[in-house]
Amino acid sequence: MKLSPFKLATAAALLGASLLAHAAPLPAPGDTLPVAPYVKVGKLPNGLTYYIQKNGKPAKRLELRLVVKAGSILEDEDQLGLAHFTEHMAFNGSTNFKRHELVSYLQSIGVKFGRDLNAYTSFDQTVYMLPIPTDSKEAVEKGFLVLQDWAHGITFNEADIESERGIVLEELRMGKGANDRMNQILYPKLFNGSRYAERLPIGKADVLRTFKPEAIRRFYRDWYRPDLMAVMVVGDIDPLEAEKLVNAHFGKLKNPENPRPREYAAIPERKEDEGLVVTDREAPADVLYIRYPIVPHPEDATYGGYRRDLVEKLYGTMLSQRMMELTQQADPPFIQGGSGMGKVVRGYRSFSVTALLGKGGHVPAINALVREDERARQFGFTASELDRAKKGMLRNYERMYAERDKSDSAAFVAEYIRNFLDGEPIPGVQNEYAYAQALVPGITLEEINAAVRQAIPSDDKKLVILMGALKDRAPPTGTELLAAVDGAHRQTVTAREDKAYASSLLEQPPAPGSIVAETENKVLGTTELTLSNGVKVVLKPTDFRNDQVLMSAVRFGGQSLFGDEDIFNARYAGPLAAQMGALNYTPADLQKVMAGKSVGAGVTMSDLSEGVSGAAGSADIETLLQLTYVKLTQPRRDEALFNSFLARQRDMARNALARPEAEFADTVRTALFGDHPRVPRTPRPEDFDKVRLDRVQQIYRERFSSVKGMTFYFVGSFDPAKLKPLLATYVASLPAPDIPVAYRDLGVRPVRGVVKKEVRRGKEPKSNVSISFTGPAEFSQAEQTRMQAFVEVLNIKLTEVLREELGLIYGGGASGGVTKLPYANYSLALALPCGPENVDKVIAAAFAEIRKLQEHGAEPGDLAKVKQNWLTTHRRALSENGYWLAQLQTAQLNGFAPESILDFDKRVADVTPADVRSAARRYVDFGNYVQVVLYPEVK
Repeated sequence: MKLSPFKLATAAALLGASLLAHAAPLPAPGDTLPVAPYVKVGKLPNGLTYYIQKNGKPAKRLELRLVVKAGSILEDEDQLGLAHFTEHMAFNGSTNFKRHELVSYLQSIGVKFGRDLNAYTSFDQTVYMLPIPTDSKEAVEKGFLVLQDWAHGITFNEADIESERGIVLEELRMGKGANDRMNQILYPKLFNGSRYAERLPIGKADVLRTFKPEAIRRFYRDWYRPDLMAVMVVGDIDPLEAEKLVNAHFGKLKNPENPRPREYAAIPERKEDEGLVVTDREAPADVLYIRYPIVPHPEDATYGGYRRDLVEKLYGTMLSQRMMELTQQADPPFIQGGSGMGKVVRGYRSFSVTALLGKGGHVPAINALVREDERARQFGFTASELDRAKKGMLRNYERMYAERDKSDSAAFVAEYIRNFLDGEPIPGVQNEYAYAQALVPGITLEEINAAVRQAIPSDDKKLVILMGALKDRAPPTGTELLAAVDGAHRQTVTAREDKAYASSLLEQPPAPGSIVAETENKVLGTTELTLSNGVKVVLKPTDFRNDQVLMSAVRFGGQSLFGDEDIFNARYAGPLAAQMGALNYTPADLQKVMAGKSVGAGVTMSDLSEGVSGAAGSADIETLLQLTYVKLTQPRRDEALFNSFLARQRDMARNALARPEAEFADTVRTALFGDHPRVPRTPRPEDFDKVRLDRVQQIYRERFSSVKGMTFYFVGSFDPAKLKPLLATYVASLPAPDIPVAYRDLGVRPVRGVVKKEVRRGKEPKSNVSISFTGPAEFSQAEQTRMQAFVEVLNIKLTEVLREELGLIYGGGASGGVTKLPYANYSLALALPCGPENVDKVIAAAFAEIRKLQEHGAEPGDLAKVKQNWLTTHRRALSENGYWLAQLQTAQLNGFAPESILDFDKRVADVTPADVRSAARRYVDFGNYVQVVLYPEVK
């Protein structure tokens, strides 16, 4: 039987009751939670753990992982940074793949380096990620061969090590800046003398420059061994076949005869309070941390532990809601802030307080945050707060259960990684849903409040940290910082009062309009409706997800319709409306009214267009439409919330230009477009002095009190027959008086000729190169594809030459495209971070690769890699609601026939190496570009 989406919540609740009635008895509190029935967890005789699960989303795709319980914490003194370096070497030569062969082969089957094929190294683990298409048995076999080589076949050829040194050192260089400098001071205090403070994964430059090859080989021999490894196989594959492949590729691996013990570093208990103030003039924000004692916390995989986790999540949700409401005061004590219990590293956690500070500095933030924590500790929460938190939690479990057969394989893999590394239980979606249905209703307010009293520490053994530029006043001393926290803990607090809220946004629905025309498009599976107010609605019901409906509405207009004097009023009209709420409800009130519902909606206003966007669970579509209706027809005026928003925006802008990268980005834009007032730039505090509440609301009403010219799109799990009456009620009833629905071309055009500028900012010896090629273009979907093919092939060459062959860069590359609005034009941007000493070499090498493409076109193999990746990505995207929503809307704005969405494969097939050559010639004119280079400041 197919369930109506509008009955999903009721059905889910009934199913929950059925699960409780007919499933095996729920575990006792001390029972270990079971492993989900849909995943096979096994262990080979050599100790290697494996996880295997058949999952059909996305189709014809397999997520492979190699997880190693070895990271930077295990490095010897001569190996600092070599856990991470080992990860790099996994892509640079192994038993079955010579240097560059691995990446080249995977690109040929549609796997993109960086986005798909990747890895990361942390303190205690290294994780290798490999998604593989399952179209061919050879690709799957080779995927397992890749994992096998990573596990025990990395060759560590000396020439390859030397080539990779420059790349890793460039990665280290890219990470340098204010945050890194401050963290070097912070980490020894945060970890209280633990080994974690001495083993940051990126390592130390002197070791990376000089280590002997034997040092990295020793790390690999010691720690890449089967008893510390897990292989994860989740996706569109027969589990029995997967298990055979695991045995064949990993069953013969052997552990060392005398293995080094794998021990986990301890974090010593803090014995006393400590205050730490760290300043850096390039810090983009001032931040406060209060870190209460870090305590051991082994994972509790019992049913009782699961219940305790639910209690913790409930009071965490309620505390976060209270903290969010503090930011909505007219003079907010901080920009953003919160507190709660969180993991520090494996086996340890801590209660902490964090705030992004405003112009008032640390004292008001400390007072507000500590006061709210003390209020919760002394008086707990209210029954109505707990009721809302429970509704939200149960709705989340409902959605998780509804989507159990539509969850992405990568999401399952992430769970299994946590299970292997941290022992997080994996009882499975059905069991977790049953547990929540059984446990959440019985969690009492007294139990919550008792848990809060235990979780929120008293005022002792804390580390208080203040970090940032701190340029508005003299920084406090550590002693003064502690005194401020101690004083905050002595504040007198009173119990929180809460009020009752309506359970529906509208007491009465509006007088409905009607549907006056209906057209079906069988090719796209869509239905277009015309409503009595002239609005068009396009419906595309799908089965891609079971509990997701996406909505969007768009038309031309936007900020372009307003003069330069209204730039900031128009830019912030939408965000400010969201900040002030609707009807008589603040944004916080709206959340409370809609407790237990999965829904969100808001307006958007870009330079050339405007509209509405939203999303909901299938059972909450009517609430989505109600929310959209009231936001368009009854926006709220609230001077306190208006002032609160502006205060936080000014505070965020205060330090925005402290980062060298911000001034660099502004210079790139002004060099390219001159001083045109409509070119975006980093906000300044004085910008917000130009925002006026009356004018903001006037602009909002001018553009959103009428839906004339809008086309609404709905994509997802809904029944059109049940949605249509709701559309008549809430969309056809929206007013649609005559207003302008065309954008205005503001005349923003790039400069002509060669323009070169330099920016000298920043302490660190690092540079960034930005080169922009722009101009008018012939616009079509085919030309978009040809231009993008050129960009993607160029990126392959930049990676191969500038990174892998020359070692000049770690990241960066090319981006660009052909656009139609407001006029047909193209842009190609090169962004190439590098060392200051290598700027000229990087520019010369990048230009050389472009010239080769202009002369010879794409190598057939490179273009084939690009095409295969596009086709693989597109095939997956066709089963995503968000892709269809974006493509239907893009077709409308650009004047394409929506059926052209299905012509993508043909457009890709039509691109030739000669097309890439033509695009390279057409879109790169070495007599017309803007070059801006960031250099460190002169000392």
